[in-house]
Amino acid sequence: MEPRRLVSRFYDEVWNRPDPSVIPQLFHPDCVFRGSLGAERRGHDGLADYVREVTGALSGYRCEIEALVVEGERAFARMRFEGRHTGAFMGFAPTGAELAWAGAALFDIEDGLIRSLWVLGDLAGLTAQLERQAGGG
Repeated sequence: MEPRRLVSRFYDEVWNRPDPSVIPQLFHPDCVFRGSLGAERRGHDGLADYVREVTGALSGYRCEIEALVVEGERAFARMRFEGRHTGAFMGFAPTGAELAWAGAALFDIEDGLIRSLWVLGDLAGLTAQLERQAGGG
């Protein structure tokens, strides 16, 4: 699958639906995923666990691609992430607040599958939102 389609399907189906069962169709079996919210995850199961953790804490979690650049077997996306804080998240008890933050993702693709993904998010901005909602700032 070509890179632009892979990235779009990843966000639309894995995150916005959310449906972790699609991961094997999009990711290499030995994939490496480094999300901005946690440690590096490896393989389909590691990525699926991360998806469940985030979507379990943020109801209606959505990822919006604001810009996507593809060059050969690499893709870079400027992102917006959002969801309602309904479960324990980043050390904060649920606040019920709508959260939104910016991010970026770098995809390396091999043989039509995502081999590695590194996501950077505005954690300072996200933490500030959580602190305000929790009454700490």
